[in-house]
Amino acid sequence: MQPRLSDRFSFQHTRATFEATVLKRTGKSPAQPKSSAAVAATAPTKPLEVAGDPLFNRSVEKAFAILGAFSAERRTLNLGEIAAAAGMTKSSAQRCTHTLERLGYLKREPRGGRWVLAPRVLGIAHAYFASHPLIENATTHLIDLNQACGESVNLSEPDGTDMVFIARFPSHKRFFIHMPIGRRLPMYCTAAGRAYLSALPRAEAQRILSASTLRALTPHTVTDRKQILKLIAAARESGYAWSDQECYRGDLTIAAAVLGDDGRPVAAINISGPTSRWTLSELRAKLSPLLLETARAASGAESRLRH
Repeated sequence: MQPRLSDRFSFQHTRATFEATVLKRTGKSPAQPKSSAAVAATAPTKPLEVAGDPLFNRSVEKAFAILGAFSAERRTLNLGEIAAAAGMTKSSAQRCTHTLERLGYLKREPRGGRWVLAPRVLGIAHAYFASHPLIENATTHLIDLNQACGESVNLSEPDGTDMVFIARFPSHKRFFIHMPIGRRLPMYCTAAGRAYLSALPRAEAQRILSASTLRALTPHTVTDRKQILKLIAAARESGYAWSDQECYRGDLTIAAAVLGDDGRPVAAINISGPTSRWTLSELRAKLSPLLLETARAASGAESRLRH
């Protein structure tokens, strides 16, 4: 008997990262965090080119830039830090933070008066997740895969050159990696990203790769463009992609693309297992058939959404 959606799928898994659902624009690159996961999650985005766009509202942009300035590494900020991270003057930051506080999206710490995100920001993220048809229709398949393989199962979708985690079903076994919903990781070094790229036309995949900043997140990260293209080609041939500790040390991952009814990829499903329990060859041999079956089922669910 399949488990009920309410039994397993809840947004209480994590604090949904607001950066997954709003526009983040910074005028200055944020300080580089120490961990490889943090580097991937807080990589600066390129400034928007809005010249000649009369409808673009700079005030709205500033408000979202302030909200996007907060992260796991920058949980609390003072006014000067907000202004620097959001690329605006302190007076402009002061007006925006005051407005966001009045609206309930920011609040001050009782001690020190530093700004922090308020729970109301979760309303935006929750509205996105709750109204996402693929999450709702693929959840049963993801739960089945999670129970069958015993390891963590994730659903992610593309955003620019990153994959964003939109559903997660953790392993019941001990697992050392915290992967909150909304986490962004680069396509070039993740199994989910390579699976997605492998299902795109080659020229489109190469354009995304060209727009990516190829940097090492761990000693195992593949950053050579030719080698990455070979891994994408191998994923295209196998039907799924793999990653060997390229984002997190001790993490092995395999992933397959979820296709829409037009045959284009819309998301990716991945299985993540620790090196304490698996080798990459064992993970691929034993769990790739289950992964591919689930990806096909989720692709069918995505197709049925449109009919």
